[in-house]
Amino acid sequence: MANLKEVRTRIASVSSTQQITSAMKMVSAAKFRRAQNAIVGMRPYAAQLQEIISDIDTGDGICTPYHDVRPLQNVQLVVVTSNKGLCGAFNSNVLKQAQQRIDYYLNMLPEDGVLYVMSIGKKSSELLARRKNLRLTTHDDLLDSPSFDAVATLADTLMQQFTDKQLDHVEIIYNQFKNSLTQILSTDQFLPVAKDNNTSPTSSTSKVTTLANDYIFEPSKEDILREMVPLTLRSNFYRIVLDSLASEHGARMTAMQKATDNATELLKDLTLSYNKARQAAITNEIIEIVSGSEALKG
Repeated sequence: MANLKEVRTRIASVSSTQQITSAMKMVSAAKFRRAQNAIVGMRPYAAQLQEIISDIDTGDGICTPYHDVRPLQNVQLVVVTSNKGLCGAFNSNVLKQAQQRIDYYLNMLPEDGVLYVMSIGKKSSELLARRKNLRLTTHDDLLDSPSFDAVATLADTLMQQFTDKQLDHVEIIYNQFKNSLTQILSTDQFLPVAKDNNTSPTSSTSKVTTLANDYIFEPSKEDILREMVPLTLRSNFYRIVLDSLASEHGARMTAMQKATDNATELLKDLTLSYNKARQAAITNEIIEIVSGSEALKG
């Protein structure tokens, strides 16, 4: 059995860790509430934009430059993680999927094809930077204060490269927020825009509806789509960043809660061990005193 000093040291260490994890859980809970409100408020807007485009586009075969499907030559993979750790399997799940997609594209692209990787989050940037001969760009500061303007600027860059035929396919890997306990690993096709685009997180239960009446559009459907599609893509990219942030804070809050609970259980075991060791020491002292007393009497 460990001596009293060792047990006291461990109790102090675990107690300190418990205080830290409890404080981190409270901080994450506050950030999670704000992130949850942001994504919950954003989703109906993004879903409504997608529904409008689906209504206008249904049955007419109207295409924009963002619908152009080309043979895969240059592919852009966007990986969204977090800047900090201690959030369970949040980052490892995305990074595992990213590694698989990178290996897939490296094997299937032609010899003159190029795979570009964009990392949003220090955790993915640090890991992907270790891979040699990988064309990597990082935008870790985007997560520090994610504003729509900053995210839209990045989305515009991707859209411009796609319309200029510098990119043929853009794919995003991230964690989709469901609740504080559940994050859904998602791989969405950002460009080209699919005709039956169901990549929206709210579209899994929605159905593409057709217009009940033959409306007269002013301006034309083509002009409306040319304006609406870029707006929808910007909103979708922003929604993905908000999804990832809400998932991150939810995962960290859950991880810190479990760590606090584990520390509480460990403290109970250590306290019991300390009391046993203390009782054993007292018993030994009593035995020594009694033995000494009996020896003096003899």
